[in-house]
Order: sequence, then structure tokens, then C-alpha cells
Amino acid sequence: MEGYHILAGLGNPGLKYRNTRHNVGFDTIDILSKQYGINIRQLKHKALIGDGFIEDKRVLLVKPQTYMNASGESIRDIVEWYKTPMESLILIYDDVDLPLGKIRIRRGGSAGTHNGMKSVIYHLQRDCFPRVRIGIDKAPEHMDIIKYVLSKFTKDERDVINHGVLKAAEAVVTVIKSGVDEAMTKFNG
Repeated sequence: MEGYHILAGLGNPGLKYRNTRHNVGFDTIDILSKQYGINIRQLKHKALIGDGFIEDKRVLLVKPQTYMNASGESIRDIVEWYKTPMESLILIYDDVDLPLGKIRIRRGGSAGTHNGMKSVIYHLQRDCFPRVRIGIDKAPEHMDIIKYVLSKFTKDERDVINHGVLKAAEAVVTVIKSGVDEAMTKFNG
């Protein structure tokens, strides 16, 4: 039997962080959960997880509960437990270097300035897994980056980011169904 596709959105647990810029990865996982009827209720491997199918592929929807900067602890536990090959791990997270709501798919590479991704790469000791980044725009000059990523979207921004999160969910499904190259062609334009 073919193994799981691990779809992991990065974010921070708890009501305090809901709807913040740093939690668009969690938001994307929530969209996939609704679209495909996969309940994310089980607490395992320091994460909330849901087990189900997307396009006839077995998937695990994952929301690490370790807080962003320690996301790698949870991801490593899951990858080791399910013996997941790197190409079957897809990470979804926010990116301050992309315009609001834009998405970018990559086959692998560095973490850039993202501490959650730095943690994942450090714990896996690899960076060769697909990722879907969702643009949250740069912080205003006067604002600290940490305060910015933990802030909530304005109403106008929320409309744009909701569209971006829906596109990110669609991109994840495309990666599962047709591969990373197809998804990059379709969504990186």
C-alpha cells in the first residue's frame, strides 16, 4: 500500500494566535479539512492530526502544537513514525517576502528568514521537500517583525488572504495529484 502524504501547515496553537499572519498554514489545513471531510481532532506526535483521503491519496493533515519555532520536533516525529519519503511531505506556511495573498511553490531549498522552517530543516537534516508559501507582505517599517507576523489581518487584507489560502489548498491538491512541477507551472505564474 502506498504511504501517507503528510500535509503540514505551520502556525501557533491557541485562540490568541487564530487568524494571525503567522497562522495561514493552519488556515490552509482547515480549508482542506472542510473540503475533504477530514476531522483534525487527534493529538499525536505533538500535533493535531486528521487522517483521510484527498483525490484517492491517503493523507495526514497536520497542525503542529509546539509553537512555530519548534515545528520541526513534531514534523520529525511524524516523518519518522510514518516513514514518509521527503517528496510526500508538503509544508504550508507564511512568507513576508511575497505580496499579500500570492502563493509560491518550491521543490525544496532554504528556510529563508522563517523560524518555523528553520526548525523543520534542522530536525529533518534535509530541505528537499515541497512547500507552499503564502505571501503575508513585508512588515511596515516602524513595526517589529515578530509583532507583525503575530498580528491579525485587517478586514481588507482578510479578503485577499482568504483567496490566497484557498489557492494554497488547491496547490497542495495539485502537488498530490499531479506532482510539484505541474503545481509550480499552474500556480507560480
